[in-house]
Amino acid sequence: MDGEIHAVTGAFGYSGRYIARRLLDAKYRVITLTNSPNRQNPFGDRVKAYPLNFESLEELTASLRGVAVLYNTYWVRFNFTDNRISFQHLVAVENTLKLFEAAKRAGVRRIVHTSITNPSEQSHLEYFNGKAKLEKALISSGLSYAILRPTVLFGKEDILINNIAWMLRKFPIFGVFGEGRYRLQPIFVDDFAALAVDQGERNENAVIDAIGPETFTFYELVAKIGEIIGKKRPVISIPDWLGYFTGWVVGGIVGDVMITREEIEGLKSDLLYVNSPPAGVTKLTEWAKQNAGTLGRRYANELARRKNRNDSYERL
Repeated sequence: MDGEIHAVTGAFGYSGRYIARRLLDAKYRVITLTNSPNRQNPFGDRVKAYPLNFESLEELTASLRGVAVLYNTYWVRFNFTDNRISFQHLVAVENTLKLFEAAKRAGVRRIVHTSITNPSEQSHLEYFNGKAKLEKALISSGLSYAILRPTVLFGKEDILINNIAWMLRKFPIFGVFGEGRYRLQPIFVDDFAALAVDQGERNENAVIDAIGPETFTFYELVAKIGEIIGKKRPVISIPDWLGYFTGWVVGGIVGDVMITREEIEGLKSDLLYVNSPPAGVTKLTEWAKQNAGTLGRRYANELARRKNRNDSYERL
């Protein structure tokens, strides 16, 4: 398969960048479909960029012609609209369905699709509902597929783990929603990329819970990060409304959306936990110890990333 063309959505972003790097190391030819074609290309001329133009099915199809495998990481974390950008879960579902259709028309052999643990069409949470609809559409498309269901990705560019550490560095206490007993199973982003590339080389259909080797309650996760970075803080239980309000205030200061009500409900519903064997090998605790000096030094701003501005803030 040396020389096959593999396409990655968002290869200039987070998980897509790691997938593209793994593909290049495996000697594949790599292209990316991106919403930011003018963004700095970390791969130089080794990865050609095409616009992720959902307004033109013909253009999407043309971009994917000759591609053997498509790795789809496209999604939006939360609904947001201002005078510069807008992204909505419902639109993300519609756009991804167009991407699947374009891949089928272009003759793509296989799609490796990033989903989420515990998706359900019966869920009233748009994130989990939308992911379930996309899984159903891909399974019924007739294309070969691998569906990867991560909970939380961690790595040097991640949002959640970094910003927990940032808050522990900035504030004397840390509040968790309720008792903090809801669980997470973070997977290292490069482990996730390795899994994606491995699945891209296969033919059999698969649905995989892409989880790491460690399981934490949210309370345990916060306490462990504080211990590792040398910022042990009292971890206290707070009502959801107070946690959301605090996130809203801090988010306003740093110019970001720190937490949404839907994310709070998803956490407390234990939707980021599954009873499956780990798909990754890297332990968050070991990685955090290796990166303790830099973890949480700067706030990782998701809105800034999407607006292609500087994504690090130090305002508090």
